[in-house]
Amino acid sequence: MNQLRLTLYVAGDSPRTRQAKANLDRICAGLLGGDAECTTIDVLETPATAEAERILTTPTLVREQPLPRRRVTGDLSDTGRVLVALGLDAGSADIPARR
Repeated sequence: MNQLRLTLYVAGDSPRTRQAKANLDRICAGLLGGDAECTTIDVLETPATAEAERILTTPTLVREQPLPRRRVTGDLSDTGRVLVALGLDAGSADIPARR
């Protein structure tokens, strides 16, 4: 199986960006025993990347691997919704509760 690779696209250092990053860290820590590669890209710093990837809203989380690519937008606070949108098995995740 391909390693799970996720990319979070954000715009600057806003409260919504910080919340999405914290939620992604929590989700990644619980997925596949922490064996998920999670990357964050600030579209304000790399607008060409945002355009090439067709990122229209932020935060947007993209499952890069395994294929097919899938995406979800928002602050990622609803873990169940995020897992369903990305086509991930919630049963394989041991995700700590939100604080």
